[in-house]
Amino acid sequence: MTRNKRTITAVRRDLIVAPLLVMALMLSAVWGLTVGASRVSLPAVFDALAGAEASYESLIVTTVRLPRIVAALAIGSALAVAGALMQAMTNNPLASPGLLGINAGAAFSVVLAVLYLEPMTGSAYAWFAFAGAGIAAFLVHGLGSVGPGGATPLKLALAGIILSSFIASLTTMILVTDRATLDVVRLWTVGSLTGRQIETVLPLSLHIVAGLAATLLIARQVTTLGLGPDISLSLGQNLILWRLICGALVVLLAGSAVAIAGPVGFVGLVVPHAARIMFGTDYRRVLPYSALMGAMLVLLADTAVRGAFSGVDLPVGVTMALIGAPFFVYLARRRLAIS
Repeated sequence: MTRNKRTITAVRRDLIVAPLLVMALMLSAVWGLTVGASRVSLPAVFDALAGAEASYESLIVTTVRLPRIVAALAIGSALAVAGALMQAMTNNPLASPGLLGINAGAAFSVVLAVLYLEPMTGSAYAWFAFAGAGIAAFLVHGLGSVGPGGATPLKLALAGIILSSFIASLTTMILVTDRATLDVVRLWTVGSLTGRQIETVLPLSLHIVAGLAATLLIARQVTTLGLGPDISLSLGQNLILWRLICGALVVLLAGSAVAIAGPVGFVGLVVPHAARIMFGTDYRRVLPYSALMGAMLVLLADTAVRGAFSGVDLPVGVTMALIGAPFFVYLARRRLAIS
């Protein structure tokens, strides 16, 4: 099959698959508005969204479940795309915001802000999340660059795991010794969408939308990065510049996601792999599909338990760990077998 024929085939498939994914995402979101401790009928959901007369059901939909759905869509797409960027820029299939310390650094910074500063809005905490994520990324790269060979994929992964564990221990120490801070961020530290408010979620979601749009604009450069440093340099790409740009976008996306829901792991690991398996290695396709699939995964992970077990509200961070941990073991074993 010639290159033009492959391109035409891919475009035709995109014209079918992308609308189906969007439709499935919309149906899942509507379903998520109906399930929970108290069931809400579809007509009541549509009435609430249309701004009908206030009722108990409409209050549940607009003030409790709608912000939660928006948050799930936002953090799912943000973490998935951030993971895809990290895997391309590091040429490491095990890279993700959770495994390379980005999420842990952002969460630790927010916990420090809660501990030492006056109460702020969620959007204000985002700036601390950005700072923590950026510092963590810098430290992981520094640790991974020590020794011969520089920042190899394996050394970056090990540095990220070590730093994540260390930062998580510091965060736990603070929460154990300060009950007031623990009460404020108890569920947030394990990755939860419970109690999200639209006034907090919407500004941070706009940050994520801006980051996603910028990422799609540089998709061609990300594809070149994903080919490896030798090929990228031979094609005339400025590696340092584009790695810095990708790193800044990862900090924006992951920091916003952590500010909304806390450190939700494995989304940025699982989804980009699935997108590459299904749609190839061109990041002009991997990135948008990662955004859609990440939003779907987090939405279903947050909603499925509430739908299956009425009254049970498991934090999405716990659900994602149950899904992602076996996948990480599979990837690690596969990579060791290849090497």
